[in-house]
Amino acid sequence: MTTDLDAGLLSPVRAGTPVEAAVSDRAWLQAMLDAEAALARAQARTGTMPATAAAAITGAARAELLDLRALACAARETANPVVGLVKALSGVVAEHDPAAAEYVHRGSTSQDVFDTGAMLVCDRALRLVHADLLRTAGALAELAAGHRDTLMAGRTLTLHAVPTTFGLKAAGWRALVLDAAERLERVLAGGLPVSLGGAAGTLAGYLEYAALDGAGTEDSGAYVERLTAAFADETGLAPATLPWHVLRTPIADVAAVTALVAGALGKIAVDVQSLGRTEVAEVAEPAVAGRGGSSAMPHKRNPVLATLIRSASLQVPALAAAVTQCMVTEDERSAGAWHAEWHLLRECLRLAGGAAHTAVELAEGLQVRPERMRANMRLTENLVTSERLAAVLAPLLGKARAKQLLTDAAAESERTGAGLPGILAAVPAIAEHFDEPALAALLDPASYTGAAGALVDRALADK
Repeated sequence: MTTDLDAGLLSPVRAGTPVEAAVSDRAWLQAMLDAEAALARAQARTGTMPATAAAAITGAARAELLDLRALACAARETANPVVGLVKALSGVVAEHDPAAAEYVHRGSTSQDVFDTGAMLVCDRALRLVHADLLRTAGALAELAAGHRDTLMAGRTLTLHAVPTTFGLKAAGWRALVLDAAERLERVLAGGLPVSLGGAAGTLAGYLEYAALDGAGTEDSGAYVERLTAAFADETGLAPATLPWHVLRTPIADVAAVTALVAGALGKIAVDVQSLGRTEVAEVAEPAVAGRGGSSAMPHKRNPVLATLIRSASLQVPALAAAVTQCMVTEDERSAGAWHAEWHLLRECLRLAGGAAHTAVELAEGLQVRPERMRANMRLTENLVTSERLAAVLAPLLGKARAKQLLTDAAAESERTGAGLPGILAAVPAIAEHFDEPALAALLDPASYTGAAGALVDRALADK
């Protein structure tokens, strides 16, 4: 089976996900055939092809009628798959309508078909990613609202810092996901463009055939505009002002947005991994029978979903950077830079798509453990609110002195295990202003979450 060539064994994050099918070799082949068929219909609409020929080409443009593996091997002889595709498609058309076969790929060039097909693949894949991002954001919104005031230790540079809430953390995750979704929407709303340039970006072939058919009698620019508009309409893509064979912004845009998607989801994944450590155990992935088992240690349930997402988030930015590098193209058609994009772009799409699909399950099934968050907060007791007391004491003792007294007291608390309120109450300069119960109240972590709740409310109301 041809699928054995890349079954996803080394890329489990996308194995079996919808985006994998949407960017498969067969999907890519169908997208190129869709481009050929759309071009034929556009030419028929502009009077340079009989409608019957366009219909015959459209009817034959089905991936299952062609030998995918043979096309792939044939591409070694031409450096792109379109040459073999045109020959094979022409053969299928000729079986039913020999006259129509003469109109296949009329005036076109390989890059027009491949790039238009690529945009169709990108459009279809990105819409899957977008739907998964919105679903993930919805689940995160529920977590943020449900845990608006769930107390936990905020951590900076891996250590307890000041108190925060899990609701605020979840709201932050959601904001990242929505940012990625918004940027993806911009790429789609701006319109992924059809590619129409002919052999060297002048559309000369299209114009010549139009003249031969008596359909290109108007100004060449007017005919090109009509043809481009018709082609865009037939594909559902956007018209392009200029041929973009070597102006690779559309490809770079898609790669960039997949990197942003992967990065946003990767932040969530690494947080889940950190909070799910055995000694932390504040969250856990959804429990699924048989998932996460170790080949050697029966007791383990590994964080599979977060691991898959994180793996994608580490790969996509590098791949996207390589796609961007392919913008450095020579002349009017590139010998290598264009070709280098193909695999890189597909990996960006399917890794980001796999991560987005996996994130849905992670967000919707994430187990939150408030009791463990409270227990971990007790590891540093009142130390996590020393910032608050520093602010309260500064006007009374001076900022530098207050900070030094608190630093010394915190060190003593860590060394002896004694509570910070008691230690501070024994300091005469502090005891003049606060007794131990007052200090304990000021140092209560639950009373020092700042605007966390309000920030959650604002985030959920904003989008």
